[in-house]
Amino acid sequence: MSRVGKQLIEIPKGTEVHVSGITVRVKGPQGELVRDFRPEVDILVENDHVKVIPQKEDKFTRSLWGTTASHIKNMVQGVNKPYMKELILEGVGFKSDVKGTTLNLALGFSHPVAVEIPSTLTVKAEKNVISITGINKEEVGAFSASVRALKKPEPYKGKGFHYRDEVIRRKEGKKSV
Repeated sequence: MSRVGKQLIEIPKGTEVHVSGITVRVKGPQGELVRDFRPEVDILVENDHVKVIPQKEDKFTRSLWGTTASHIKNMVQGVNKPYMKELILEGVGFKSDVKGTTLNLALGFSHPVAVEIPSTLTVKAEKNVISITGINKEEVGAFSASVRALKKPEPYKGKGFHYRDEVIRRKEGKKSV
């Protein structure tokens, strides 16, 4: 039994959830999300709750049960309050700015790095703090991870990108006798 799958997903006021076949459409004050799910799990909308029910009792269907419920819950939360990740860029000479739909970065390489911003996300860069906001949790996480991968934090001085709440384990440098 899935603990996440058994829970009812509450639909807040001003949010609509429509299910047609395997497609779930969630519409709220911040926007609309559409996603297709596997047919092994039934999705029912009753009153102001969404219920996820597995069709069979095998291992694969049980694993989809909780995953489907989690995705629907993230969709409902995202259309009501957007998800946000903050990346902090540390290092001398490292710069970041947004121009149009491009995130321009100076990361100590011999060339500037330009990253194209997806149309569904909002990116702001202020004093080496990059804020990534959007209603789709997966897109926000994937874009922030791809930007962070350009210059991961190094363990000696902490230079590079790190999330606001991330703790970087520092290593001790060389010892002089």
